[in-house]
Amino acid sequence: MSNKSLNTAIKAKNDEFYTQLSDIENEMRHYKPLFRGKAVYCNCDDPRVSKFFHYFSYNFEHLGLKKLITTCYKSQNPDMFSQHDSERAIMLEYDGFRDGDRIPRPEDIGIKLLEEDGDFRNPECIELLKQVDIVVTNPPFSLFREYVAQLMQHEKQFIIIGNKNAITYKEIFPLIRDNKLWLGINPMGRDMLFDIPADCVEELLATKKEGSAYRVVDGVIKRRLGNAAWYTNLPHKRRNEEMILFRKYSPENYPTYDNYDAIEVSKISDIPEDYAGVMGVPITFLDKYNPDQFEILGSNCSIEHTHPDIEGRGPSLLNGKSIFKRIFIRNKALNS
Repeated sequence: MSNKSLNTAIKAKNDEFYTQLSDIENEMRHYKPLFRGKAVYCNCDDPRVSKFFHYFSYNFEHLGLKKLITTCYKSQNPDMFSQHDSERAIMLEYDGFRDGDRIPRPEDIGIKLLEEDGDFRNPECIELLKQVDIVVTNPPFSLFREYVAQLMQHEKQFIIIGNKNAITYKEIFPLIRDNKLWLGINPMGRDMLFDIPADCVEELLATKKEGSAYRVVDGVIKRRLGNAAWYTNLPHKRRNEEMILFRKYSPENYPTYDNYDAIEVSKISDIPEDYAGVMGVPITFLDKYNPDQFEILGSNCSIEHTHPDIEGRGPSLLNGKSIFKRIFIRNKALNS
C-alpha cells in the first residue's frame, strides 16, 4: 500500500475513532486465560489516546502477558514520552512492572524510533507482527480488508473492531463461512461510543443530531456507532452455545425465494427446528452462530458468496420484491 493511501485513510473521519476503555474491558475479560504467556501487539494505536495500550499495560500482570508492543503512525506521539515535536513513528515495548509497582511508568517502557512511518504494512511493523501471538486493536475501517488479509497471511490470532457490514465483503465473508474468523462476544447490534479528534467534534455538532450520531458523556462528545463489531479467531464461550429452536416448518410461514432454493426466515428466533433444507437468515444470525449446530453455505450479498447447493444469484426475491442481506444456513443435525 502506498503512503498516499494510508495518509488518506488516517485523515478520513470514519477512521478516527478511539475505542472506550469500558468496551475493551467488556470484550477482553472473556479471553483472559488465552492471554497468559502471550505477546500482544497493538499496531494501529496512538498511546496518547489508545485505551488498548492502557488496558494491557495496566492489566499486564493480571493477564499474565509476556510482552506488549504498540506502534503508531508517525504524526501520533504520546504525551508521556514527547513534546509533540517529532515526526518519527515510534514503537513502545513493555514487559512488566518494576520494583513491585503495579502502575506502568515511562521508564519501564521501551521506546524506539521507527525508521519508517508506522504503517502496519511496512516491513518494519511486519517484523514485529511476526514476533507476537495475539493482535488486538481498532484498525482503520477503510483498510479493514487489507488489515485482515495481513493477519491471515501471517496466521495470527486477533481481536479487532470493524464495521459490521464487513461481514458482507467478498474478502471477509468466505473467512466467516470457513470458520477462520467470527464475531466476538458482544453483539454487533450494540451501540459503541468512540472518542474523536477536536475538529471532528466541531463538525459533528454542526451537522449531526445528538442521540443518533453522538452522545454527551460527562460533558465529553462521544461518536455513536451502531455498526461496529468485534471480530476474532479466538475461541469464546458464546460460540459453543446451542441455539434453542422451537418453531415448526410450514410452507405458509416460510416461503421459498423466487430465485433461490431456500426459505425465508426473517427473524433468528423463528428458525424452524425441523427444516433440513437451506434457510436465508439475517446477518445478525452470526451473533448466535454455533458451527457445531449450523453450516454456513453462502449469502446473497455477492455472487462470490453463493454455493453449489444454492440456486440463484444476487438479491433474494419474494414475489418479485428484493429481500435485504441474507446468510444461507443449514441445520447440521438434520443433515448428518
